[in-house]
Amino acid sequence: MMRSYDFGVLPVPEAFQRSLAALYAAKCAPGGGWDSVETSEAHWYLVRPFTEFLASLDDVAPDVDRLTTAHWNAWRLSLPPRPNGYSKYASVAGLLQLDPRLAQPVREAMAKRFAWETGRVQAYGPEEFKEIRIAARRTFRSALLRIRENTDRLTAWRAGATEPSSREWLVGEALDVLARTGDVPLYEWRRVVRRRYRPALGGGSAEHTWKRLFLSRKETAALAVLIASELGLNSTTISELSMPKTLPGTAEAGMPVYRLRLEKRRRAGHRGRFESRNLTDSGADSSGRIISEALEATSHARATLALLGADTERLLAWHQTTEHEGQAYLKAVRAGQFGFGVDEHSGRDWARSVGLSGSPLKRIRKTVNVLHRREPGQNTQDTHDSVYVLPEPQVQQAAVPVIAEGALDAVAAAHRTVFSARLTERSKAGELETATADCADYEHGPFSPPGQTCAASFLLCTACPNARVTPTHHPRLAHLHQALGNLRGVVEPVVWDADWADAHARLADLRDRLGEAVWNAALASVSDTDRDVIDQLLHGVYDL
Repeated sequence: MMRSYDFGVLPVPEAFQRSLAALYAAKCAPGGGWDSVETSEAHWYLVRPFTEFLASLDDVAPDVDRLTTAHWNAWRLSLPPRPNGYSKYASVAGLLQLDPRLAQPVREAMAKRFAWETGRVQAYGPEEFKEIRIAARRTFRSALLRIRENTDRLTAWRAGATEPSSREWLVGEALDVLARTGDVPLYEWRRVVRRRYRPALGGGSAEHTWKRLFLSRKETAALAVLIASELGLNSTTISELSMPKTLPGTAEAGMPVYRLRLEKRRRAGHRGRFESRNLTDSGADSSGRIISEALEATSHARATLALLGADTERLLAWHQTTEHEGQAYLKAVRAGQFGFGVDEHSGRDWARSVGLSGSPLKRIRKTVNVLHRREPGQNTQDTHDSVYVLPEPQVQQAAVPVIAEGALDAVAAAHRTVFSARLTERSKAGELETATADCADYEHGPFSPPGQTCAASFLLCTACPNARVTPTHHPRLAHLHQALGNLRGVVEPVVWDADWADAHARLADLRDRLGEAVWNAALASVSDTDRDVIDQLLHGVYDL
C-alpha cells in the first residue's frame, strides 16, 4: 500500500511547506520511524493541525528557521492536557528537530516537559473481564461451530457421500462453489443466490450463504479479543499476526506447539523489533487452544484466497458483509471480498453488537499484562511499570497492604543490630538534644506517623537516620553500652534479648566504627551527668 501527501494544501508559506515535505520524507524513509503507511498517515493528521495553528497567528513564521519560542509556546498552550495533545506536541517536535536550522531556544522550549493527564484507559475488574471473555467466546464459538458443520457437509459432498439432487447435495455443491470463489452460486447481474440453491440454503442472507465457511468482520474482532485476553497483545500486532509455525512432531503427538512471530514496530533495530512466543495447545484451558481454533475458523478463507491468486500469510482473514465494509479505516487491508486483521473500529462494532460500550482491545491488553501476566507484553520494563502498572487503580489498591507491610518491615529493621544514626563533627542549629544524641527532625522519623512528634524510646535514636551523634555524645553512649552489658548478667535472658539486646548490638557497631582508641577515651571521660542520664533512661524515667 502507498499513501501520498500534498504539502501544498498546508496553510503556511511555500518555503515552510517545502521544508516540512523534506523533513516528512526523511521520517518516512526506511528507518525513519514513520516508515509504514499507517504510521505516516497517523502523523500527517497530527502535523497538519500545527500548520493550521501557525496560519491563525498574526506573525506567521515564513520557514522553520524563523520559528520562535513564542510560536512554539503558543502552540503548546493551545493543546489540551491529554494524550492526544501530547501526541501532537511530540510528533511536531520530533519532525522539526530534524532541521539543523531550527533555533536553539526553540529546541530548548521543545525539551520542556509536556504536562498532561494520565490516560483514562483502566484495566477491567474481574467480573467485567469475565463478562467480555464470555461474550467474545459466545460470538466466536458460534461461528466456529457453524464453519465446522458446513466443513463436514462440504467434505461429505466432495467424497460423494450425499445423495445426488437431494437438499444436502445442493448445499454441498453450493459450498464447493463458495470455497472456490468466495460466494455461493449467484446471478451475477443481480448478485442474488440462484433459484436452484435458494430453498436448500434457506435464503440469501449472509448466515445462509458465505458465513457457512467464513468469519465476518465482527466475529474476527471477537476472536481478536480472545487472543488479546490470552497473550496481552495490542490490536496492531494481532492484526498483523502471520500464520504460526507448528514445531515438528508436536501436532502428531496431539499437543501442537505454535511459534508466533511478533513485531514491535516502535523498537529500533531489526533484532529488537521482532520476537517469538511458543504456545502449546494442551487442552481447552491452554493458551494455544485459541490459535488452533483461529486456524480452523480461517482456513477456508486462506484456501479460497490461494485459489484466487491472492495468497496471504495473515492469520486473521474474514469475508466482507458489504463491498466497502471497513475500507475507510487506517488499517484496512483487502483482497477482493476478503479483509484481514482487526482494528479498534471493528472491536467497537463487535462490542456494540453484544451490548458493550467501546472497543475492549486496549483495556483487555492492559488487564492481561498488568493484572494477570504481570509482565511487559510489548514494552520495556520501565514503560510497563510507569505507563501501565503505576497509574492503574487496581494495582494501587492492591499495593496498600504491601506498602503497609513494608512500613512494618522498616520498623522491624530499625530494631536490628546496625547503628543507623549519622556521625557528625558538631551539632547544628535547629537540632534538638535527646538523652543519647541530637535529633535533626523529630516530626518525620521512621517510628511515628509523619507530622507527629516522635514518641520512640531514646534507645532507638541509634537506629534512627534523623539522629546525629557528635564526639560529645561518645562518652554517654560508651557508658550506655557498658551499662547494658552489665544488665545482661542480672536480668532473665529472655527479657534482655527482648528489651536490651538490639540497642547493645547497635552500640557495639558504633564502637567498631569509632575504633578502640576513641572508644576507650570516651569511657575515660564519662561525666556524672552522663551517668545520671543513662541511669534515668534505663529506669524508664524518659518513657512516655
